[in-house]
Amino acid sequence: LLQVFIPISLYVSIEFVRLGQIFFINNDVEMYNESSDNRLQCRTLNITEDLGQIQYIFSDKTGTLTENKMVFRRCTIMGTEFRHDENTKRLSTQRELDSYDKDGPLLKSTGPVINFQSSTSYRQQKKIRSVQRSQSISSQQQFTGFKNCKKSAMDCGSFSSQRVAFSSPLEKDIIPDEVLLNRIQDAVVHMDSLTRLKAGIGLERACIIDFFLALTLCNTVMVSTATQPRQRVLPSPLSKTSTNSQELQQLFQKLNLKRTSQSGSDEPGGLCDKASPSSKISPISSCGPESGTDNAGSGTDVINNVCENGKAAESIGRDVTDIVAEAEEKTSNLDFCYEAESPDEAALVHAARAYNFMLLSRTPDQVTVELPQGDLLTFELLHTLAFDSARKRMSVIVKHPLTKEIIVYTKGADSVIMDLLEEPARDEKQQRKIMNETQKYLDLYASNGLRTLCIAKKVLSDDEYKKWARLRHEAETSITDREALILETALQLETNLKLLGATGIEDRLQVGVPDTIEALREAGVLIWILTGDKQETAVNIASACKLLTSKDVVFTLNCKNQETCESLLDCILDEIRICKEVNCTTSKLPTDFAPVSSGSKPSFGLVIDGKTLRAIVNGNLQKKFLELAKCCQSVLCCRSTPLQKSMVVKLVRDHLKVMTLAIGDGANDVSMIQAADVGIGIFGQEGMQAVMASDFAISHFKDLKKLLLVHGHWCYTRLANMIIYFFYKNVAYVNLLFWYQFFCGFSGSTMIDYWLMIFFNLFFTSLPPLMCGILDRDVSAEMLLKLPNLYRSGQQSAASNLGTFLITMLDAFYQSIVCFFIPYFAYRDTNIDVFMFGTPMNTLSLFTILAHLAIEAKTWTWLHWGSMIGSIAFYFLVTLVYSANCVTCNHPSNPYWIMQRQMTDPLFYLVCLITPVLALLPRYLFRSLQGTLFATRVLKARQLDKLNKEQHLQTMKHWKTLNTTADDTSSLTDQSPVENVNPPCTMANNHDPQFISSNPMGMAKVQSSINRV
Repeated sequence: LLQVFIPISLYVSIEFVRLGQIFFINNDVEMYNESSDNRLQCRTLNITEDLGQIQYIFSDKTGTLTENKMVFRRCTIMGTEFRHDENTKRLSTQRELDSYDKDGPLLKSTGPVINFQSSTSYRQQKKIRSVQRSQSISSQQQFTGFKNCKKSAMDCGSFSSQRVAFSSPLEKDIIPDEVLLNRIQDAVVHMDSLTRLKAGIGLERACIIDFFLALTLCNTVMVSTATQPRQRVLPSPLSKTSTNSQELQQLFQKLNLKRTSQSGSDEPGGLCDKASPSSKISPISSCGPESGTDNAGSGTDVINNVCENGKAAESIGRDVTDIVAEAEEKTSNLDFCYEAESPDEAALVHAARAYNFMLLSRTPDQVTVELPQGDLLTFELLHTLAFDSARKRMSVIVKHPLTKEIIVYTKGADSVIMDLLEEPARDEKQQRKIMNETQKYLDLYASNGLRTLCIAKKVLSDDEYKKWARLRHEAETSITDREALILETALQLETNLKLLGATGIEDRLQVGVPDTIEALREAGVLIWILTGDKQETAVNIASACKLLTSKDVVFTLNCKNQETCESLLDCILDEIRICKEVNCTTSKLPTDFAPVSSGSKPSFGLVIDGKTLRAIVNGNLQKKFLELAKCCQSVLCCRSTPLQKSMVVKLVRDHLKVMTLAIGDGANDVSMIQAADVGIGIFGQEGMQAVMASDFAISHFKDLKKLLLVHGHWCYTRLANMIIYFFYKNVAYVNLLFWYQFFCGFSGSTMIDYWLMIFFNLFFTSLPPLMCGILDRDVSAEMLLKLPNLYRSGQQSAASNLGTFLITMLDAFYQSIVCFFIPYFAYRDTNIDVFMFGTPMNTLSLFTILAHLAIEAKTWTWLHWGSMIGSIAFYFLVTLVYSANCVTCNHPSNPYWIMQRQMTDPLFYLVCLITPVLALLPRYLFRSLQGTLFATRVLKARQLDKLNKEQHLQTMKHWKTLNTTADDTSSLTDQSPVENVNPPCTMANNHDPQFISSNPMGMAKVQSSINRV
């Protein structure tokens, strides 16, 4: 009995159903990305039903919610901000155009090239370029399609048509700021001011040059061309250019010797008044405070003392002009392609190129840069300290080809760079002002949703570098604790830095992200964003994607020690209890499909940083944190490391016992993806690590909406109904044998042939439930997307709860009684044998079980009809063939010719007609009453699907009106108890270690608690 009650076919059927569900998910056309030729991938075959029960979603921000197309927006150098307004206008215009990967290049790179030899002024050149650029855009929009442009470019063999990450026109074509470009021109032409580093203007000009050199050098970008991909880009015709660069260096050295041989009355580092502004001279200089006082041998002294007398300057100026003109002529036709590890690096290199600081080549030992006036300088690359999540920065150590200085260029998060800066002296008020102004602009960039990076430098002496290099070599060759020693050497080097400036990079939201998050919130899914960005940036993005709305009560938790953290957690929980108590006294307007925000119940949000998470873990405050997190509709974790991301996911999954989903696109999201119950990777621009570690792979975050709300709901409902049906089928069929045992003395004999019992589950009733498990749809996809609230049925296990299971089992017992005793009383006084009694019972049981499935099925296709009719026809075919052959021939249990004789008996047809009707009558009445008197959301949505178009629109409009009325009522009733006076964007500007609440009553109480702490 137990073997038939829980058959092996159930496990096999579940795997077949999952395989069929995965097939249809993979072939969903709406989740196919044509630009990247990627479709949804199901990389795990046994968790499709989990997609319909997700309660918590943990998401990365960069590349997951955003496009991961970094666009240089603004920068600040030495406390002076350059807004790049024209570039902002270009971005606003280009947002309306199709993306590069989808429709091809919009326009050719139009980075401006300054020609200082030309008599045309830069302003006139800029106007000409602007007109040409606008004409190019309009002409392409009006006369050529983007796809045709892409095709023609590929036919011509254009290198720019190749698909390279982080190289779309949106990222490459940067319009420089006119003020900054003029200052660069002035810094290059008037080199004499750079030598007076004590003066503010000289220091600023020198640091402007160093700032863009840091953008060009401090990265791991590889340069390639159409003829030499991913190699040194200087082709064979330009081999002479490297020699010319060496000649240029020798010319500067000779010129420096001539200067030292002249009269000593000239100021060290001074320039001759007769020097031509168009002379080709290198603008590289040091901006350290010590550089202004150093005499012979300083880098600025060597570079800037180019011409001590007019004749030498004139002759050498001609030589330099010829050298650079030849190099410019040979490199002007090269189309460079930058291949970067991250979009941030590519954005900064493209920004430097827009200001004519062009990265030409990169090898393991050296980096070649073209300067604005056309000089080619090859820096010796001594060391590269790669970025890691612990340091949150990267550095390069280079040796200047002319000054022979060893310079450390560093870029990284402002939270760490600002702490590593050299402490200015008391009399250096200007340096303090620069730091304060830079921090102000950093906060401004972050509040506007821009990603911020700080740029700094440090000049090492030869002895300092040799000492550090020896320690670095020992660390790299160490057998034990090598990673810790390497990290220690990096931390030892990156100290006492000098701030150059900061950048603001925009990473736009993906299309459909706000709608997706809004739908998921309405579906009852709690969304957490785990990111490493600044708090202000993360809050701005969360507000833009509707994770934090104006109606949310947002708490910001920033603290460093355990005592303060525990006190603040208690205060926040007390305030939430007060809000809930007040809310219990307010009236609510009931609606069938009211969204989450439509009721008077306040929605809470939490913003927390990585330091506070560390304090919570170290202080054993996980329970209080989870108690607070359960009350919040959305949680935003800022400045969190990859290990903290996985820790948060494990904490919620293990302690709250909920179904979790993690989604990310990069290698830093792998641990989070693997820690969740369902991991989803996005085909991003930073590799395939997240995809390879995930259970499902999608192209965009918006695909998550249909994957969960539609496919997740279908998969869970189908599989749950199929499993319950399998138990029902086996209970109803096995109980026929159980009732027979009362008449055979519990001898274990059966009234049905053993082969027919085996075939019953294996062939006769296996295909119809498989078709329903794969193809059944209780609600259409359009309705599931319009009403995300229907997803809550899966979270509440509405299709597979204990009550549904018990009702189905009772129904199975009833049907087995009917299917046994009606044939029993019909054949009671006849002289039939045991198989003649069991064959009608087996036949009507098949009719009853298949008819039960027909009542439960919500969708009917030709496959459903074919499986039903085919199963019945196959049963009669097998039974007739089996009965026509004497297989056992053991009296009295001989199945020979039994089915043929039964089909000639009218009583057989009468029993097979009456019994299924009586057996299924309670089930039919139960479903009828459920659909009329006790209709659930899913049943109402199914009824709405059956209405005609006009009635459907009227009903949906009526429900939306009810929801709008509920919103208005809640806004009127909640003005006094809970009032959100601080929007999320303004909340994030508070850096004090306390949380911010919108409840005036709770705020006073919490503030008093904070004062006591």
